[in-house]
Amino acid sequence: MIPLSATTTCQDPHTVVRRLRREWGEVAWVELEPGVGAWLVMGYHEVLTIARQEKLYSRDARNWRLFQEGVVPPDSGLGPMMFWRPNVIGADGAEHRRLRRPLDDGVGAIDQRRMRKSVESMCGQLVAAFAGRGSADLVAEYAAIIPMLAIADLFGLDVEQGHELLAALRALFGSAEDSQEGNRKFEEILGGVMHARKSVPADDLTTRFLAHPDLNGDAEVLQSMVVMISAAQETTTTWISQTLRLMLTDPRFAGRLRGGRLGVDDALDEVLWRDPPMTNMPARYALRDTELGGQRIRRGDALILGLSAANADPRVHTGDETIELGNRAHLAWGAGPHVCPAPVPARLITRTAVETALHLLPDVRLAVAAEELTPHPSPWTRCPASLPVHFSATPGGRS
Repeated sequence: MIPLSATTTCQDPHTVVRRLRREWGEVAWVELEPGVGAWLVMGYHEVLTIARQEKLYSRDARNWRLFQEGVVPPDSGLGPMMFWRPNVIGADGAEHRRLRRPLDDGVGAIDQRRMRKSVESMCGQLVAAFAGRGSADLVAEYAAIIPMLAIADLFGLDVEQGHELLAALRALFGSAEDSQEGNRKFEEILGGVMHARKSVPADDLTTRFLAHPDLNGDAEVLQSMVVMISAAQETTTTWISQTLRLMLTDPRFAGRLRGGRLGVDDALDEVLWRDPPMTNMPARYALRDTELGGQRIRRGDALILGLSAANADPRVHTGDETIELGNRAHLAWGAGPHVCPAPVPARLITRTAVETALHLLPDVRLAVAAEELTPHPSPWTRCPASLPVHFSATPGGRS
C-alpha cells in the first residue's frame, strides 16, 4: 500500500499519482499511517461528486469507522487534521451553514486596499532585513512570515504570538508525533487572545467573532479562529513558496525576470493547478455503503480529496498549454458547501508577496539546484522546506 505522504514528499509526486491511477483507477486505497488506510480520490469528477454530496459523504469525523473501532488511537498524529472538532469543518447541512456565516462575514469585512498596503509594507521590511547579506531563505525568512503577520494583524495578535503560532501550526500540519502538542499550543495562544478581547474589544476579527450572533459561546468562537488562521497560514505560505520556486526554476516563468512572456498571475494559476496549497484535503466519511470510481466504499470509510491529483486528471485537459493558459477551473479551493471562503484575500497576499520580492531583489537566483529542493514533511501540503537564494547585496537594505 502506498503511503499518502508519497504524493506530497517525494521528488516527483505526479509519477506516484500516475502509478496509482494505473493500478486503481481514480480512487485508490492508501496508507495514512501504519495500519490506517483511506481512499485517495484522484478523479476530477469524483472529487466534485464527494464535495457536493454532503448527505452521502460527511465532514463529521465521528463517522470514521477505523476510529470507532480503535484502529486509530486517540493520540494519533492524524488527530489535529482528521479528528472531529466542534467547528465549521466538522459540520454538515444547516449546522455547517450557521458556522460558515461568521467566516464569510469576517472575510467580507476585510479592507482589501488596507490589507494590500499593509502586506506590501511587511514584505519590504522583511526584505530589508536580509538584503544586506546577499542571501536568504525565502521560505523561513519571507514566505512563512508574511501570512503570519497579515493574519495576526487581522485577529489582533502581536508579532511574538504570531511566531509562536507559526511553530505550532508547522507541527500540526506535519501529522507526526508532535502534532497534538502543536495543536494544544495553537489553541492556547488563540484562547488567550479571545479572552483579552472579551475584556477590551478592538477592531479585529476576534472581536467580530465574539459578537457574531451565529457563534454560541467561547468554544465556537475559538474554533472559528482555529479554522481561519490554520487554513490561511499554511496554505498561503505554500502558495507564496511554490510560486517563488516556479518563478526561479521554470524557464517559462523565470524569463519574466528578464522580460519573458509569462508573469506572476500566470505563475499563481500554474501553482494552483499543479501544486495547490492543499495537495490532499482531509476528509469525508461515507454515511452508507456506496460505489465511487469503480471502487466499493464501505460505510465509515475515510476519503481524502486529492486536489492536486484531480487537477492533473487527463480527462479535463486538452494537452495544449496555450489553450489552457489562464484556466481557473482547478479544484485548489475545493468545491461545494465547504469551498474555501477566502480565495480573494489569499491571492492578494500571495501576489503582493511574490511581486514585492521580485521587485526588490531583481537579480535573485536559486542558490542550489532545483532538484535539491525538498518539501516539508506533511501528507496534506507540499511546501518547500527552504528556498535558498543569492542576490546582489544592498547595504542597509532597500524598500
